[in-house]
Amino acid sequence: MSFRFEPLAIPDVIRITPVQHGDRRGFFSETYRASAFEAAGIPDVFLQDNHARSTRGVLRGLHYQAPPKGQAKLVRVVHGDVFDVAVDLRVGSPTFGQWAGGALSGEDGVILYIPEGFAHGYVCVSERADLVYKVSNEFDAALDGGIAWDDPAIGIPWPVKNPTLSERDLALPTLDAVNSPFRFQQ
Repeated sequence: MSFRFEPLAIPDVIRITPVQHGDRRGFFSETYRASAFEAAGIPDVFLQDNHARSTRGVLRGLHYQAPPKGQAKLVRVVHGDVFDVAVDLRVGSPTFGQWAGGALSGEDGVILYIPEGFAHGYVCVSERADLVYKVSNEFDAALDGGIAWDDPAIGIPWPVKNPTLSERDLALPTLDAVNSPFRFQQ
């Protein structure tokens, strides 16, 4: 098997650990195989790849893209370390408004699967971090949304006290002020 799939506190958010095959030259690792992901219950087809670089203390999020072009994500750090989270925005979900996530590092190559219906955010905890992530729909600015990173109702214990944020992220509303476009489906 090339991957280990572990559901997190919100079972739809999955920590994926690729098997690394190493020797004196370095290592080789698969980071995505459609058949393995589908067998693990991740049926999404990914249409766009993104790369983001951040420096220590930069917090990006919490972002989502609304239907009809909601995005599932496969997030991976290729350099550095981040604290990465997903917040359930699916109205009717037993975990609505809760978060799951944790540390991601370029050293271990762990991937975080975030299904459609979740907001995503992260903070860089190393000097620099590079994230690459696949999304299941192409970006559409008209459907771009977000919620406040520090919403006390969600209670994310960010490891950085005074993060650097974009003007946009500073102005995002709290979860209770957002009319979530997502509906929970079993």
